Amino acid sequence: MTTAAAYAQALAQGHDLFPGVRVGRPGRTPAYWATVTLLRLLRLGLSVRVEGREHVARGPALLIGNHVSALDPVVVVMSTWWRVTAFTKLEWFTGPVAPFFRAMGQIPLRRGDEAATAWAMRMAAATLAGGGKIGLYPEGTRSPDPLVLHRLHKRVMLPLLQAAPDVPVHAITTGYSARRGFRRSVVLRVSPPLTLDVAHRSADEVTATVRDALLGLSGQTYVDRYARDVKKSSTQD
Repeated sequence: MTTAAAYAQALAQGHDLFPGVRVGRPGRTPAYWATVTLLRLLRLGLSVRVEGREHVARGPALLIGNHVSALDPVVVVMSTWWRVTAFTKLEWFTGPVAPFFRAMGQIPLRRGDEAATAWAMRMAAATLAGGGKIGLYPEGTRSPDPLVLHRLHKRVMLPLLQAAPDVPVHAITTGYSARRGFRRSVVLRVSPPLTLDVAHRSADEVTATVRDALLGLSGQTYVDRYARDVKKSSTQD
């Protein structure tokens, strides 16, 4: 089966998994570059400084980031001109901002659904095979405290790393300053390729390497709890 045929088959499976939801063309939407160009023109009131961009070569890569703002993936693409396809919760594909996520070619992911997760992995593999980059935010939700990195989920991160052992993996972090007037400064930091050796190291060891790389770039402190649990407990207090 050709790469194009495999992609078409996977896309058809997505339509079956998410009836009534327009998923677009993850990783291959023709609207991507026009959307990124528009983002760069708007700039969203941000002044972005990129550190470590030279570490990322052309071609496929896995970019694993901290998650302190909904703008994190937007900051990455509009300041680097990389084609990055990120996993996005399915709910964003059903609301008023759904056209934006389709235009960016993001991969919808339904939490707790094994079939949907397996499909998302197929779309990610197709994206990497086409030379694109995958963005992953394993905290699973935005951190309730931008100074804190929370426990990383393994459910998507580990299978993705195992499925693409030869693809370079980079930690990538965003940090936002307080707004001054209409502008807000952002620092985007990118690590050199991480040495993970997923074939010979345990899941906990691989996760710890990613975690430590994120902490080293971001300067955040670590809390060994999932961000979603922290959010839930704060609303119950």
